Amino acid sequence: MTRILIAEDEERISSFIDKGLRAAGYSTDVIVNGTEALELALSGSCDLVLLDVGLPGIDGFEVLRRLRERNTALPVIMLTARTSTLDTVAGLDGGANDYMPKPFKFDELLARIRLRLRDAGQLAVTALNRGPIGLDLLTRRATVDGRTVDLSAREFALAEEFLTHPDQVLSREQLLSRVWGLDFDPGSNVVDVYVRYLRGKFGADAIETVRGMGYRLL
Repeated sequence: MTRILIAEDEERISSFIDKGLRAAGYSTDVIVNGTEALELALSGSCDLVLLDVGLPGIDGFEVLRRLRERNTALPVIMLTARTSTLDTVAGLDGGANDYMPKPFKFDELLARIRLRLRDAGQLAVTALNRGPIGLDLLTRRATVDGRTVDLSAREFALAEEFLTHPDQVLSREQLLSRVWGLDFDPGSNVVDVYVRYLRGKFGADAIETVRGMGYRLL
């Protein structure tokens, strides 16, 4: 699952972004200071950074500078309340891939994230197909026999996991971790509920229950 680092010290904003990205099927890490953000960004564990300019410790511009000194091509989208042209130019000249002034609409941020991930090769596969089922990973559009079906962000993420691993039995633990980012809770039935939702849209026989093991896309 694509992992996004949110380096933002305003809790209201970071929580808003975090919830939206998780609902869109991404895994996230939230960091509130520049020093820790730089350390995690350099660890190789994330695929894109949302980087606030006004971070405590070292600011976003310095984090970006040190990242680029290491010759990392990790995509970086700067987030800032500063709207001057000089700040925008400074961020882009420093190696940022994009720049989002606050306040922003989440849908626009999400579109820019997808674009930068695609540019970085994270979305080299842009479509998945299995029998009558198709997923367009760029437009987040799902079809069955060429007919568009409406999927929630979480349903789409679950469907993507199944189509990425056709014929493979996926356990509830795996699906919880990859789609919801949760450790396995034996009492949780969220996977079963969402599998039922997908069967209602893809067809009752599209996903097989493998007793005692999990689910498999047929």
